[in-house]
Amino acid sequence: MPGITTIRTLTPQAGRIDTAALRTYDADRLARCAADRGQPWWRRTACVDALAGRVPPGRIGSLLACVRDTGDVAEVRRALLGLLADREELLPWLRHEDRRHDGAYGMTEAVLRARGALGDLTAAGELATVAFSPWQHRRTAGEAGLDALVDRHGTAAVRAALDGDRPEDRACVVRLRRRADEDVTDALADPDPRVAHLAQSLTADPAALRGYLDRAPTADAKLWAAYALHRLTGDTAAVRAVYEALGRPRVEVEGLDEEVRRAIVHTYGPGCEAGSDPRWRIEALCTPPPEPFDEDGQLRRAVAALAAAGLSPGPPVSCGDHHQQGGGTYHVIAYRDPDDGAGDGERGAPATVFISTLGPFAGDYEDAPAARAALEAAGLRWIDATAGSVRVTGLGVYHFGERGPLDVHTLLFYWQD
Repeated sequence: MPGITTIRTLTPQAGRIDTAALRTYDADRLARCAADRGQPWWRRTACVDALAGRVPPGRIGSLLACVRDTGDVAEVRRALLGLLADREELLPWLRHEDRRHDGAYGMTEAVLRARGALGDLTAAGELATVAFSPWQHRRTAGEAGLDALVDRHGTAAVRAALDGDRPEDRACVVRLRRRADEDVTDALADPDPRVAHLAQSLTADPAALRGYLDRAPTADAKLWAAYALHRLTGDTAAVRAVYEALGRPRVEVEGLDEEVRRAIVHTYGPGCEAGSDPRWRIEALCTPPPEPFDEDGQLRRAVAALAAAGLSPGPPVSCGDHHQQGGGTYHVIAYRDPDDGAGDGERGAPATVFISTLGPFAGDYEDAPAARAALEAAGLRWIDATAGSVRVTGLGVYHFGERGPLDVHTLLFYWQD
């Protein structure tokens, strides 16, 4: 009937949820909907969220059954685990070996977080591993589980439950110490750059960092301290003083020439992955960036050069538009290669060339002698297979789920969807 409020009217479709009204709606009906596998997952999770702090005792069993049902929707199961994390009767199920093989997305993290909420100290090591993940959703779950353990048992008990020798355990200890308002500058000397990076991100006292610079036991520790100091104060002079005192340290990469290196350093160094060598970050702060150049003018020259060579170029297209998604650091110019007999007669076969946005660099995935000659005559550098295959060691860059070093070709002509 018109005017009657129901769960359906409050949740007509995904993205149109009256959250405030659901929070005052009848809890028993919400719980029944949350357990109803015939309802869409987004309506069920909205009902779960609206049950926070008011789960009807008589419905707990049916909701726990949904959690345990590996055939149920993962989003609903995760939401219910968060809602029912205080149910001690869940713990044996959560600790069972089968939970490690639950393939539902996000369930591993949700299970560990729930074990932390229930005070299960045996989960500390696995939670530390999850909290050390580069993925934000995993890291958040791990940190929440560890925080719950600390709230239940105290910092000392959680630290005692960790192995201590793994980088993820050391990172956990750094975070726990900082949570207790301890100074963690000594962790800047950790041999694992991910741990040292975490420590620098958590330091908040410029005076402590300046004092640590005089006693830092390793060059890397000094670099991390300088980097953290710059993050807090913007004091580039202090960073440069450390850089000069250490002899301008950098990661040497065989086959990487200075022009390409400078373009890569100043594009990727400032935001490189946590596991990167700190020298890349400091080099980006202490060395001059590439000279500005006219990107549009470079593209015009490239098109004109290809046209003059009889290669019938099309207009430049950004790599994002070329792939119809994402973005990156190059434009694509389609053309016709008359030397390739695999195409449509006199016009030649269709081909493409890449023009980098990082500098005067051009290339392709394959050898393209006609395009190369035309573009080199126009002042661009062709990145051939030898130059393009040089791996830039120690510089972690995110690329399709991976976070390690990439080769020059991928960095100059980078695309990510």
